Amino acid sequence: MRRPRLLAGLAGLALTAGLLAGALPAGAAETAEPARAAAAASYTWKNVRIDGGGFVPGLVFNRSEKNLLYARTDIGGAYRWDQAGSAWVPLLDHVGWDDWGHTGVVSLASDTADPDRVYAAVGTYTNDWDPGTGAVLRSADRGATWQRADLPFKLGGNMPGRGMGERLAVDPHKNSVLYLGAPSGNGLWRSTDSGATWAKVTSFTNPGGYQQDPSDTSGYNSDEQGIVWVTFDESTGTAGTATRTIYVGVGDKENAVYRSTDAGATWTRLAGQPTGYLAHKGVLDAENGYLYLAYSDTAGPYDGGKGQVWRYATATGAWTNISPVAEADVHHGFSGLTVDRQRPGTVMVSAYSSWWPDTQFFRSTDSGATWTKAWDYSSYPTRADRYTMDVSSVPWLTWGGNPTPPEQTPKLGWMTESLEIDPFDSNRMLYGTGATVYGTTELTKWDTDTRFTIRPMVKGLEETAVLDLVSPPSGAPLISALGDIGGFRHTDLSAVPPMMFTSPNLTSTTSLDYAETKPDTLVRSGHLDGGPRVAFSTDNGANWFAGQEPAGVTGGGTVAAAADGSRFVWSPDGTAGVHAATGFGTSWTAATGIPAGASVESDRVDPKTFYGFKGGTFYASTDGGLTFTARATGLPAKGEVRFKAVPGRKGDVWLAGGAPDAAYGLWHSTDGGATFTRVSGVDQADAVGFGKAAPNASYPALYSSAKIGGVRGIFRSTDAGATWVRVNDDAHQWGWTGATITGDPRVYGRVYVATNGRGILYGDTSETGGGDGGGPGPTDPPTPPAGACKVAYKVTNQWQGGFQADVTLTNTSATAWNGWTLGWSFAAGQTVGQMWNATPAQSGAAVTAKNAGWNGTVAAGGTASFGFTGSWTGGNPAPTAFTLGGATCSAG
Repeated sequence: MRRPRLLAGLAGLALTAGLLAGALPAGAAETAEPARAAAAASYTWKNVRIDGGGFVPGLVFNRSEKNLLYARTDIGGAYRWDQAGSAWVPLLDHVGWDDWGHTGVVSLASDTADPDRVYAAVGTYTNDWDPGTGAVLRSADRGATWQRADLPFKLGGNMPGRGMGERLAVDPHKNSVLYLGAPSGNGLWRSTDSGATWAKVTSFTNPGGYQQDPSDTSGYNSDEQGIVWVTFDESTGTAGTATRTIYVGVGDKENAVYRSTDAGATWTRLAGQPTGYLAHKGVLDAENGYLYLAYSDTAGPYDGGKGQVWRYATATGAWTNISPVAEADVHHGFSGLTVDRQRPGTVMVSAYSSWWPDTQFFRSTDSGATWTKAWDYSSYPTRADRYTMDVSSVPWLTWGGNPTPPEQTPKLGWMTESLEIDPFDSNRMLYGTGATVYGTTELTKWDTDTRFTIRPMVKGLEETAVLDLVSPPSGAPLISALGDIGGFRHTDLSAVPPMMFTSPNLTSTTSLDYAETKPDTLVRSGHLDGGPRVAFSTDNGANWFAGQEPAGVTGGGTVAAAADGSRFVWSPDGTAGVHAATGFGTSWTAATGIPAGASVESDRVDPKTFYGFKGGTFYASTDGGLTFTARATGLPAKGEVRFKAVPGRKGDVWLAGGAPDAAYGLWHSTDGGATFTRVSGVDQADAVGFGKAAPNASYPALYSSAKIGGVRGIFRSTDAGATWVRVNDDAHQWGWTGATITGDPRVYGRVYVATNGRGILYGDTSETGGGDGGGPGPTDPPTPPAGACKVAYKVTNQWQGGFQADVTLTNTSATAWNGWTLGWSFAAGQTVGQMWNATPAQSGAAVTAKNAGWNGTVAAGGTASFGFTGSWTGGNPAPTAFTLGGATCSAG
């Protein structure tokens, strides 16, 4: 976990995002009939449960409403805590392909004066890995819907220093005023209209020039950290007037803290402040007049060798070093910092960069005069812990390890830059790590030397970068290859797996394959310091054993299994080149005729046929991967390209990829790659996969992350690519989805979508028949008779420009419904935003809501309910007439 959450290679993949249609390569033929895209199908979407998997650098409690809590991630969006369900609700799934960088959240702010309002500063990279600029998103409905204010500079949710903060803050007394600390020399910015527009604070003249590594030519570690946190002193203002005193943290080891006492008009460096360190956090306990500061010698989040903790008395200007450990004994920086709002004087801080043997938390109940530790040595290497770790809900957090003391498994954490005590409950504390969110509801037991329990508090927060997926025809329905945490075998999509892949435990699994006719045989490859970087399984991924590797391997690359599991082909990173092996990789033979670094796949019928691709040329081997010959040329030579062979069809291959300024699309071969035909009408495609054929169809369903008809989305075809239907919608886009995709060979319509930070999504459809032509099929439900339905429509919450409504639909007929579509018209121009428990469509004033997959069956006398958020301008009258399948429903 000591690497950027989005590796440079993945950044390169993400940069293929674009709008321009690729040119047709020379020599490739068009299809006679262009592909057509129909309207969106009815799909419901869920996460494949992993529970965590990535860095959570920020947790933000609202200070005026109990249980209102947000989390930000570095590449996976933002979340709101649902207290009733004890789970996190994703808030940025609407972010689309072209704005993929907005899934990186560098800061969050929850409005104390108006708890419905929340803000997110978004953007993933400040260098050229992210082609877009940053933005501040604002929501008046707790993240259900958003508006966006674009910024003239980039933000770095996945840059060094992302655990510092918060960079974004709302004035607690005049909530139309917000401040944003910018990186890259862009200074301090302010909005006076609730985030709609922003202007630079020209009176603040220190832009924060600290660079993690000035020699880094990529611009990643050499970016200037900028302004890293903003803190208001709420004791210096009254409702309706701007808070007078504001503290700002700057990425500058000599001038880290500034203050304004005139509501941001002028700024002064705080006199007497410590130097030589970066102030990661500045947390004010206004009740007793102390500003606490956590310092580190680097920006983090996975480094830092020294640090200090200081207290500043706001009334007298006195500075006090309250570091809980003597500097000579410190081997880490300090970052996570929180105070107990119910118990002034209680403060906690984390040793965020303490990797071995564990992280550390320090707690003081006397404003930092004395401290106690979360753990200490009773007699080295034996530890005495104040806490018990219970990871039974997410057992893989042990990493399958058996470390030597003083290390333990699971660890208390690492990269612990976010740490918050609930402002309404002294017993509840949460903190983020590089893999999850932990918390306790028994924190005050610490002060009585009574053990308290720490558990994962991460359900619903899915933050993995997905690199490969397979869904075999038998055994586990899904097996995944993930960045940073290896991958999992999912026997139940709704349950957290007991353990990631072990033996070996690859840090990132880059490629995964199974033998088509012997799906219990699998192979995976990936990254691991020192190797081995290839592993095999003969029990459908339940257990693994390492293979050998040829000289020159530096990373996982791609790997392929023969259709019968008798042999394997591996194209690792490094100088080794493509190799083949019979058996389970005890010895490898260098392949000829194919360049190093080519991606490889297997034919799904002929066990001796393998395929490869690199630089616009397609290669094939018919002798088990020992010798390859070049076949088709003129394919995309620029950008990322991925291809797969169709199960049960020898020589049937689909290839997707390219670059916006070159060839970019989807190609099909039925002769083992000798020739390819471009699928006309598919503007761009980045991944292709196969699933169970539709009823009455013989060809597997195709799935692609693509742009068809000018629309980016997840598409399905049930007629071998002749026509396509979009199966996601604008509320479910998840940023970049180009790494891999697969259908399920056992469940028609099910598709597994890889994201870069939102985990694995899977979609199911309520359809049971028909094609993708868009017309009614034989399984469409009969139109209910007039008067057989009743609708209750209620606006449950309304604010300026927006509202929330709940709708209950009652079946008043004598027979059950097997699917329903409710229609109405808005009289005042209202528009539907996000909808839950149904799928919306709107054309002008006309709105339809179609059942989700799980609530389509409604018994006689039964009900189905759904809700949505919407917007209004002149008024918001409730609809008075409803139809169900064309028949009139009564309203009441």
